[in-house]
Amino acid sequence: MSSSKTARRNAPEGQRETVLIDLALQGGGSHGAFTWGVMDRLLEEPWLQIDGISGTSAGAMNAAVLVDGYAADGAEGARAALENFWREVSRAAAMSPFKRGPLDVLLGRWSLDHSPVYVGLDLLSRVFSPYDLNPSGTNPLTPILAKCVDFERLTRAPIKLFITATNVHTGKGRVFRNAEITPDVLMASACLPTMFQAVEIDGESYWDGGYSGNPSMGPLIRECVSQDTILVQINPIERSETPRSARDILNRLNEVAFNAVLLKELRLMALLRQLPDSESPEIQMLAKMRIHRIASDLLAGLGSSSKVNAEWEFLTLLRDEGRRSADAFLTAHGADLGVRSSFDLEPLLNGL
Repeated sequence: MSSSKTARRNAPEGQRETVLIDLALQGGGSHGAFTWGVMDRLLEEPWLQIDGISGTSAGAMNAAVLVDGYAADGAEGARAALENFWREVSRAAAMSPFKRGPLDVLLGRWSLDHSPVYVGLDLLSRVFSPYDLNPSGTNPLTPILAKCVDFERLTRAPIKLFITATNVHTGKGRVFRNAEITPDVLMASACLPTMFQAVEIDGESYWDGGYSGNPSMGPLIRECVSQDTILVQINPIERSETPRSARDILNRLNEVAFNAVLLKELRLMALLRQLPDSESPEIQMLAKMRIHRIASDLLAGLGSSSKVNAEWEFLTLLRDEGRRSADAFLTAHGADLGVRSSFDLEPLLNGL
């Protein structure tokens, strides 16, 4: 294989040459089922080869499950592993008190805004911490991850894995790689501080990785061969309306915070593209990275409380939307992969 950043292999006549890609997966609770759908569709394309994945929160879960499944049985193994993981999440949710209220069910809404348990716990979380409400520190995802992911196999997996968590004491992100990843690392990456106790790893406490990298792009640039990164975006960057309810204001604050570091990295890439060629190899790689994005307006229209809705019907709706969005991306920009960026970074510089 070529040592250049873009690696391709010869293909039979009529088939496209292999293109190496990286995936950058955002977090967003059960909205991560959208990312499941995106990856399920991409894994159907034999000409796409995943070099590395950077994931945070739900994106970290998806990433670890995919990489493990791929290590076990290739693309089909990865697809089966992802479906199995989300089925397990839905089964666990059947026993959860977080369920839609009768009004939401009647009106066909996927939010939990009128669920008495959700509303009550949401109010309690504004006064009491997870250390008060959940002193044992249990998380229903822990046994699911232990069941669905072979963490020893992750250390030997061919796909590079980068999981971000935020150090509570320093505020800095830490990126964990294949051999370092455990159930605790994945739980740390998804640890919202108002819902769960901080996760201790190597004597340090960690919260959700979204505060320091959602997801972290640097490892994909420095440690992967691929020059094409597909960002699967769950958190809307822009909203047209000003939030007015307390819940909507808090949700928008989280969206802004969880997008801030990613936007900073993307703006840096845009700036470097406008500068004269640098002699620094790392800056050259950063400037030449080809960025693509898969997103959906559907996610922006869902209420924040729907992120804890894990009904199978809802998860499969998001999965199908992810597949549709990925298919639309491949139709519109599949030819750009390995050639040019399809996501214009220049508008991100407006106002700077």
